Amino acid sequence: MSSVPLWSKARAGTVRALLFFALWLVIDQSAEPANLLFGIAATAAATWTSLWLLPPATGRVRVATLLLLLPRFLWNSLVAGIDVARRAFNPSLPLNPGFVDYSVGLPRGSARNAFELISSLLPGSVPTAETEAVIEYHCLDVKQPVVEQLAAEERAHAAALVPGRRHG
Repeated sequence: MSSVPLWSKARAGTVRALLFFALWLVIDQSAEPANLLFGIAATAAATWTSLWLLPPATGRVRVATLLLLLPRFLWNSLVAGIDVARRAFNPSLPLNPGFVDYSVGLPRGSARNAFELISSLLPGSVPTAETEAVIEYHCLDVKQPVVEQLAAEERAHAAALVPGRRHG
């Protein structure tokens, strides 16, 4: 983590601390001084742990850019739900379950985790395992163009998912 600029560490820490404290306020809802002090201590511990376990060098997600892709995300979610429901209620539809390996361009980290989450909404596929270069997906129908769909999703989300350097 030493190759990460100090401002990047500070930015990541500040954003995470604000999010953890906001979560604390939602959970506590009392705003009593003793509870706020405990919330600040819990926020500091959560932020330190977060920065230690997932340093900012592991990539990031551009939330504003990702929000622009929300209509695509919602559409894929709807199509996936309909596809799975059709297959569940219509036994004549083909089911060829199995596993497909997708060679992902994102290194492990936040950006790759976000891609796995997004891609889990593709019709009939869910990530099940990964290596450094490959994500394994379980598919309801391996004869479908799953790898092509995953590549299209990765290209569509490339601006929002910023890979970083792998941390050990």
